[in-house]
Amino acid sequence: MAVDATAQTDERIKSESFTTRMMKRPELGAIGGVILVTIFFMVTASGSMFTLAGVMNFLTPAAQLGILGIAAAMLMIGGEFDLSIGSMVAFAGMIFGVLVVNMGLPLIFAIPLTLGFAAAMGAVNGAIVLKTGLPSFIVTLAFLFILRGASLVGLKLFTGGSTQLRGVRDAVEGDWLTPLFSGDAFGWLFVWLADAGIVPTLRNGAPSIPGIPVEILWFIAMALIATFILLRTPAGNWIFATGGDKNAASNSGVPVRRVKISLFMLTACAAALVAIITVIDTGSTDARRGFMKEFEAIIAAVIGGCLLTGGYGSAIGAFFGAIIFGMVTIGLTYTGFDQDWFQVFLGAMLLLAVVFNNAIRKRVTGER
Repeated sequence: MAVDATAQTDERIKSESFTTRMMKRPELGAIGGVILVTIFFMVTASGSMFTLAGVMNFLTPAAQLGILGIAAAMLMIGGEFDLSIGSMVAFAGMIFGVLVVNMGLPLIFAIPLTLGFAAAMGAVNGAIVLKTGLPSFIVTLAFLFILRGASLVGLKLFTGGSTQLRGVRDAVEGDWLTPLFSGDAFGWLFVWLADAGIVPTLRNGAPSIPGIPVEILWFIAMALIATFILLRTPAGNWIFATGGDKNAASNSGVPVRRVKISLFMLTACAAALVAIITVIDTGSTDARRGFMKEFEAIIAAVIGGCLLTGGYGSAIGAFFGAIIFGMVTIGLTYTGFDQDWFQVFLGAMLLLAVVFNNAIRKRVTGER
């Protein structure tokens, strides 16, 4: 009987309530934020915001930010920051533009070369952080300026003095890979929905929504893959262990150096992917592309449950954090509020997310 009494109080076998388990989920705050923001705009915004067209409208900027945010979240879980990803969007956009416009390369060569160049720069970031022992905040802050300046100088060099390179759309028109990185997918489905009366039509009978913007599909795919890696693979365990305690992880056989450099390469490649999508979509690239996105991506990751100390977070949380950004960015245009309130929202959401995540961390770890 004494053994049974001991077993009943043993923390290792004590069952947790559903509420307790939910409170420990890093994405809880982001999901709650989506619900609150949705309720706010349902009350204050015009009804068209939550039509199918309105949803596509705010998911598009959310997707572009979310691709960066998910990669930033994985790096933060690994215990590091990358403040250069916004500048990498501009720099990779310049590289991609030069390859397709100035050099005339098809996308099958231009895209891997752009991603490879970005990955190399990410590896350099990671190697410097590990070699010098400097905080990644400082190293990547330096690369923020280096890459932004290199984008300005490079564009002037390849365009004869301009900070904008045009002609990308003409260069990639007809390329078989273009639909994977630009335009709308599943157009046939929306034609069928329009014929069935489910989707509104234009005067010429065409569906009012031509399809799903491809960046949304990239966004969803990246969230699913990142979540699978974090929760279902040894690499995910390595990332959490590296961010939690790199010395203990190293002593346990985790390849800490390889994990960190791979994560820096991931964030750089995510920035290059956003650059490729936006450059093809707009038909041009410029030196200010991706401006301030590094901070927005980190805020999306923090809203999504990532701790600034590493070792805790969620790709799905960053997914919902990016959706909050998209809803507020576009949602303010459906209301009578001044759009400059968006900046106030950024600061408030960051502060609330840090306070909430800190409280959750203390609950999970038992700290006081």
